[in-house]
Amino acid sequence: MKISQLLGAGRGLTALIGGGGKTTLMYRLAEELSVSGPVIVCTSTRIIEPSGTAVVTDSDPEIIAASLRARRVICAGTRVADGKLTAPKISFDELKTLADYVIVEADGAHMLPIKAHAPYEPVIPACADLTVLVIGADAFGQPIREICHRPELFAQISGADLDSPVTPELAAQVINYEKYGNILYINKAETPADFKNCEQIAQSVGIPVTAGSLFTEEYICLR
Repeated sequence: MKISQLLGAGRGLTALIGGGGKTTLMYRLAEELSVSGPVIVCTSTRIIEPSGTAVVTDSDPEIIAASLRARRVICAGTRVADGKLTAPKISFDELKTLADYVIVEADGAHMLPIKAHAPYEPVIPACADLTVLVIGADAFGQPIREICHRPELFAQISGADLDSPVTPELAAQVINYEKYGNILYINKAETPADFKNCEQIAQSVGIPVTAGSLFTEEYICLR
């Protein structure tokens, strides 16, 4: 089954938060969903400008709509000084009227697989229909100080010290404390040990859990 189906990414706006492969997931969802209708990908924070997807920086809805008629997937955003894209000049509510699917990378993790959130994070659009929390299975067994974005906060919430390895139990404590996301996707799960860790998290969190690998395109719904 496709990852878009397992996550329940339907028409409307899907926000991706956490770490562990949000950008890869965004473009995979766009690829899958574009078979059914036009897709806009964008961010509410900052992302690297894509090389293989047309970027539209205009605020005119007609220009965005014309771009979608020419291509099934576009990236809407505003260019900033560091060569990245930030949020579009048009509101997320209006973007939803222009495309069947809007996928928003709504968080940053400095390319780390897991994080705790500062008070101003994540930046989830108010009109989001689904929020997917992403973590990477490669975080398990690694020291909090090395593998987590905002490690001090992760340690504080989980009650561990910075040199403690990330375990399913600690990850679940942070997830349950923060209460972000309608569903958890654990990426980079490829080995039996990975899936054992994923199953332990699934038993401890209060939201549905899907695990697998965007690289192998093999996934399993755990709860």
